[in-house]
Amino acid sequence: MSLEKYLSNKKALIITLDDALYPKKDYLLQVYYLFSEFMAYSEQIDAKAIVDFMSKEYLQSGEKEVFAKTAAKFNIPDKYDHNFNLLFETARLPLKLLLFQGVLDLLQEAVVERLRIFILVDGNPAEAINKIKQIEWNGLQDYLKVYFTAEYDHSVTNTISGLLEEQSLVKDEVTIFVSKNQSESNFVDSSLQSFSVTEIL
Repeated sequence: MSLEKYLSNKKALIITLDDALYPKKDYLLQVYYLFSEFMAYSEQIDAKAIVDFMSKEYLQSGEKEVFAKTAAKFNIPDKYDHNFNLLFETARLPLKLLLFQGVLDLLQEAVVERLRIFILVDGNPAEAINKIKQIEWNGLQDYLKVYFTAEYDHSVTNTISGLLEEQSLVKDEVTIFVSKNQSESNFVDSSLQSFSVTEIL
């Protein structure tokens, strides 16, 4: 697949994190596994039953109520809600997170073409850093700079404006890739050239 149309005449590539660089479920399911092991140790609850339930809940209904539903199902004390949430920031995953193959190709091509690469992170910076540290970058880590919306009033527009100003770039010199959901929700200002990562997967 030719990536030239995305990178031609550009000086920088911006890409978001979850479901853009890698599949977010690969992170969540490993966190659920670690939590289930912790519950087996702390409360003697069957780890496999917990992780199977959490995985099923996530795949059916999303991540929002996973702990509450799991706690209700297995009579897990509320005090473990803190441990569960903390795991997202501190978990040491059993397996590295793998980039989407199409995204790996894009990033490698961007490096060859001497484009600067920026990761745009919306949400909890501590959790994002934990994810970024555990991605298998295939040697690309030295070419990346991360921008957090949390440092720009949690505004994507302000973050991109700050990035452009700090890096002496203009909008036309940048191409942006976002997740499918972000693309559908107009995550990025329409004046910027952005693509759903699904185009290259």
